[in-house]
This record gives sequence, C-alpha cells and structure tokens, in this order.
Amino acid sequence: MPTSTAPLVLPAGSQAELGAGSVLFIGTATTLIRYAGFCVLTDPNFLHRGERAALGYGLRSTRRTQPALSIDQLPPVDLIVLSHLHGDHFDSRAVRELDKRLPIVTTNHAARGLGRKGFAATHPLAVWDTQTVVKGSAFLRVTALPAMHAPQPLGALLPPVMGSMLEFGSGDEVTYRLYITGDTLLHKALREIPRRYPDIDLALVHLGGTKILGVLVTMDARQGIEALRITRPRTAVPIHYNDYTVFKSPLEDFQRAVAAQELDSGVAYLSHGETYEFTVSR
Repeated sequence: MPTSTAPLVLPAGSQAELGAGSVLFIGTATTLIRYAGFCVLTDPNFLHRGERAALGYGLRSTRRTQPALSIDQLPPVDLIVLSHLHGDHFDSRAVRELDKRLPIVTTNHAARGLGRKGFAATHPLAVWDTQTVVKGSAFLRVTALPAMHAPQPLGALLPPVMGSMLEFGSGDEVTYRLYITGDTLLHKALREIPRRYPDIDLALVHLGGTKILGVLVTMDARQGIEALRITRPRTAVPIHYNDYTVFKSPLEDFQRAVAAQELDSGVAYLSHGETYEFTVSR
C-alpha cells in the first residue's frame, strides 16, 4: 500500500508566491525549480566538459557540455529530488561539494548509497509513496512514480529509478503539478500516472536515447512523443540530452518528431542556463 511519511517541516521564509514560478535548466537532468517559496534541485550533475561520469561496472561516459552553474553559484536550496544514483545524476562533485544536511527525496537504493557517502537527510520512497514538505503556509508533496531504466536482463544491473510528481500548494489546494519522468523507457505502468494525475501542468522529460552496451536505457525521440501522449501534460520541457557520449538521440531528433506530430502538450525548449517561467491562475 502507498504510504505518506511524516511531513518534513522547513523553516518558513517569506510569504509563498503562488502566482508564478520557474524552472532553470542547468544541464543533463539538473534543474532548479522555484515555486511557492520552495527551491528544489533535481539530479545534481555538475561535472565539467571532458570529465567522466561513472555508470557502474567500470563503465564511464564523457561529458560534452558545461553545466550552466557551479555548486557554489546555487541559491539556497530547500531539497533535492533525485531519480536514481548514477554518475550523470549525482556525480563526484555533488558528493564533495553539496551540503550533507540537505534533504534528499529519492529511491531506497539511492538513499542507502548516499548514506554511505555521508548524506544524513535522505527520505527514501517506494513507488506511489509520498513525502510532504512544509514551508510556512505552503506545501510540496513529492510522490515516487513508476520508471523502468532498461529491459531485462540489463535492468537488473542498473540502479532502480523513480519518476516524481511534485504537487505544490497551500492549505488544502494543489496549485501546480510538475511531473519528472526520470530515466525511464516506455512501459505499461506509465499509463497509471494519468489515471491518478489527469491534470499535469508541466513535465520535465528525460530524453537522450542513452545506450549502454548497445541497449536503449532512456527515451529517444519516438518514445518521448509517446510518453507525452500517455501522460498529457499541458507543457513539456525536454531535458537530459546532448550532454554525454552515451546519449545517442540528440534534441534535434525530438524537435523534428514534435514538428511532425499533433500533440495535446505544448513543448518549450531550453538551452543550458535558460529558464522556463510559468504563471498559475487558479
């Protein structure tokens, strides 16, 4: 049965602004989400161009791009939402430089691994479990959603992944829903997401067509389009593309696929360092 853990209460800041928010794209799957008084960092990957991310079993991939910010340039962060523990999502720089006291909402597997690295405030979730975070009059509910990183038998060798639903609001009202796919492929359990969340405002879609040992382990352009058809967010922002040598489907593939399709979702494209700004009229 899905469970909700005890709420995490953060020090109250200024009055929560519910009318507008933003998503800054730092690179790979790393973003800064700012809304309702919260500042959320996703999948912290701050390796520099030419540095190599560890993917396990001795496999490494070289970064092709620079992150838009370094860790010391980040604003005060309230929490981290981490899809899984891979070197292109939580790298050696993040391990060295991030505050070990930062709350991190992630998978059970990643929480155990980060605990061994000294991170003392992990909040592990199983699929459909929820962690509520409270800051003054505002709340953020993070629910772990199903994701599948690879088909079997390779899937058994990769770390478990979660998608995330971030529901922001105040009082009893959810004012904004943001879905992060995580490193997933298309699979049957994705169809449960719109049944539970038929009203998704924004989706951050991990693309890249990543291949390990020749096997697809993140969505390429075709799968990304189908994921949007299934989950039906109002707007989608593609991330996790072009950054590493294991990414085999460039953003241009997805752009061409979007141009050739009729989608219910709008698509906003961000380069590293650009910000998607949204308004909330509820």
